[in-house]
Amino acid sequence: MPSHSMDGPRARSSSWVRQAASAAGLVAAFALFGCDNATQPLEPASSHPIAAAKSQNSAVGSYTVYASGLNNPRGLTFDSDGNLYVAEAGAGGSTSTVGQCEQVPDPVGPYLGGNSAQITKISPAMVKSTVVAGLPSTINALGLVSGLSGLEFMNGALYAIIDGAGCSHGHPEIPNEIIRVNTNNGTWSQIANLSAFYQSHRTLNIEPDDFEPDGTPYSMVGVRGDLYVVEPNHGELDRVSLGGTITRVADISAQFGHIVPTTVSYHGNFFVGNLSTFPVVPGSSQITKITPSGQMKTWVTGLTTVLGSAWDGKGRLYVLESTTAPGDPAPMTGRVLRVEPSGATTVITDGLFLPTAMTMGPDGNLYVSNVGFGPPPVGLGQVLKIQLN
Repeated sequence: MPSHSMDGPRARSSSWVRQAASAAGLVAAFALFGCDNATQPLEPASSHPIAAAKSQNSAVGSYTVYASGLNNPRGLTFDSDGNLYVAEAGAGGSTSTVGQCEQVPDPVGPYLGGNSAQITKISPAMVKSTVVAGLPSTINALGLVSGLSGLEFMNGALYAIIDGAGCSHGHPEIPNEIIRVNTNNGTWSQIANLSAFYQSHRTLNIEPDDFEPDGTPYSMVGVRGDLYVVEPNHGELDRVSLGGTITRVADISAQFGHIVPTTVSYHGNFFVGNLSTFPVVPGSSQITKITPSGQMKTWVTGLTTVLGSAWDGKGRLYVLESTTAPGDPAPMTGRVLRVEPSGATTVITDGLFLPTAMTMGPDGNLYVSNVGFGPPPVGLGQVLKIQLN
């Protein structure tokens, strides 16, 4: 998850911050060492053991289980044929790099690396197949996993964020990076080395007891031929060209401190949601509007643990809150809100089980990664379809 540290984001009050960063799988790392293209039918929703897997029927925001049997699902995206791609952070590993490089401070670190992250495709006919497997995954001392996070199609090509790699995550051979994935044969190549950029371009306000040397990039969006990536632990929004050039758009930490920004969407400007540190304080998160030139302004306040956002065709923003009860992350308290252009908010659906990411589908409905982090939800992850139309 993001590191502030849901594992992705974290807090030691701020120890939750660190858990959040990892947990949300916000630390995405992928190493592609192999690929398994075997296809298999999806498990029926009724077979899922988690209560959150049950379909919800209500006047607004009814949902069904679109896919199950996933390992720490995070970022979601659709291709032009209506196939859904899911970033699975995996289950970590056992490789330690203690003594080889700077480690993440306890109680979050040290991490143990493995190669269990993968990208999964779900066809419109509900057939699940592996696009690429064997990508970097890592698990921290709290039992929270990171591996892959954001996914995005640009010009017909699939791009992914590895957030569970780098030496500090048990992967000295592979950095946190953006990769381009060949969806036909499961091969991949590096586009940009994010670990190196984070280490050579420090943000202003670093949280020393919650510091991730390799960063924990969690979300990205494609705009006018470039990818824009938000990093929670250091607190920044960066532009990455498809040629690999990285440029900072905004040092979010410089204006707002360690708020753990986790998700970015685009609607004329960039809109960045933040997790905040733990323990959870309901209403302490916000959406920040960031112009392409890097000017920042608070846009919506009163939110809680934001991990996803998506726009509809009417200029309304949907916000994913992962856990809304005070204290430690609480299952079954996640929800989706809709923010009107006026700023008014409406609860679309609630009772979600630690969701970690969200996208708008080509059918005009929302798709949410559910049971996306925790100690450890191996094989229990889902994608929910939230009916809007």
